Amino acid sequence: MKISIVIAGVGGQGVITAANIIARAALKEGHNVITSELHGMAQRGGNVECSVRIGNVFSPIIANETADAIVAFEPLEALRNLSKVRRDGVVLTDINPIIPPLVSIGIGSYPPVEEIFEKIEKHCELIKINADEIARKAGSILTKNVVMLGAFHSLQILPIKEESILGVIKEAIPEKYIEMNMKAFAMGKEAIKNYKRKR
Repeated sequence: MKISIVIAGVGGQGVITAANIIARAALKEGHNVITSELHGMAQRGGNVECSVRIGNVFSPIIANETADAIVAFEPLEALRNLSKVRRDGVVLTDINPIIPPLVSIGIGSYPPVEEIFEKIEKHCELIKINADEIARKAGSILTKNVVMLGAFHSLQILPIKEESILGVIKEAIPEKYIEMNMKAFAMGKEAIKNYKRKR
């Protein structure tokens, strides 16, 4: 068994926390896990990319077209990492772009979101959710990473039980935010059920 996942987004979105939750849950169930993280600009808004590899793996490096999935907290970060996912893999992404600071001051450009989605769909399966909106409904935009975890877990790619992930979430966050995050996880799962119903 070998599962390789890329989790990507920008600083401040909880990308590393999400990767750590998956890794800790996998370890709890006795799986071998290797993770790595890569930061762009060191401030909020810089790109952040984590790899999580579970099972019969010996390196954190994910070669091109070998990842089972990309979990992207931002559309352009999904596109940036697209070469890593297999043709029969999945890209799960939030639909809300975060315009980089340099683009905001006129240096560089951000492609139209629909163009991003078209490029991804030509490569592999694309699943889009409005994670920002779901997180706000759960109680806070800061639960977006847990929304994405709930959505990703329901795709049944991870060889990890839901209880293990929820257990790690409860350990990792302050008690006063647990209920909100449990709600965010459940709403992320529900978003995938709704997506599948519409197909």
